[in-house]
Amino acid sequence: MASVTLAESAKLSQNQLLAGVIENIVTVNPLYEVLPFMGIEGNALAYNRENALGDSQFLGVGGTITAKAAATFTNVTSSLTTLIGDAEVNGLIQATRSDFADQTAVQVASKAKSIARKFQDAMINGDGAADSFSGLLALTPAGQKGLLSGANGSNLTFEILDELIDLVKDKDGQCDYMMMPSRTRRAYFALLRGLGGAGIGESTTLPSGRKVPVYNGVPIFVNDFIPVNQVKGASGAICTSIFAGTFDDGSGTHGISGLSALRDFGISVKNIGEKETADEEITRVKFYCGFANFSQLGIALADGIKN
Repeated sequence: MASVTLAESAKLSQNQLLAGVIENIVTVNPLYEVLPFMGIEGNALAYNRENALGDSQFLGVGGTITAKAAATFTNVTSSLTTLIGDAEVNGLIQATRSDFADQTAVQVASKAKSIARKFQDAMINGDGAADSFSGLLALTPAGQKGLLSGANGSNLTFEILDELIDLVKDKDGQCDYMMMPSRTRRAYFALLRGLGGAGIGESTTLPSGRKVPVYNGVPIFVNDFIPVNQVKGASGAICTSIFAGTFDDGSGTHGISGLSALRDFGISVKNIGEKETADEEITRVKFYCGFANFSQLGIALADGIKN
């Protein structure tokens, strides 16, 4: 049944000690505090990605200029898609079971959270199929993948992190973020403790006031949508990946950015009205969204991380 049931709605009304909903499934992803979003017209964004610079040369007096090759570019298109869900609430339930928690508001909030998590998942694992968009695993070029984890994978080392940062050439080598699953952050903290006397308190503060750890000045964000069952060589399905890269600055030339429809930006809520065949009110939650990696030198990946 699509709409909320009487039994489920009663959970939100029967206990006067609870003024709201206790969320027992929480995904923490502070990266989305700083991930930029670009509003676009139309259903796709076309941009030119630089392939090669125009050449240049040293020239002596009376010499001949031969450096005439032009810069080359590749045209890339990132399309918008729709993330959507309907919250349907029975009229009697809304009228009689909204004393401590508005039934419609709860269902709409749940749909919005589901849409946000699906976007986060696709940002890593999307392959462009089934109306999704391509995520970081698909968008990272082969030349931007680290080698220090070896043919069969490796436990985390500081050298792997150093190599990953060095692979980010966008913004003249500036690296804006590292992203890893929580188990890999625990391994990173274990490396720090193993140094003897090294603390794990070095951090940076996000706009919300939340703190995240840093390595060599680069913020480390936990993202548990990064798979931890990847295979590299003979390692078996026990590996994961670490990303590093840059954020776009609004110019459409650097790193990664989320995309949304300019005229309907972000997650929106629309009241559709009463269902024709039932006493149920429909509220639609939707997100016209996409994802872009503007610079192939603005993303790097270390795969085969075991611990």
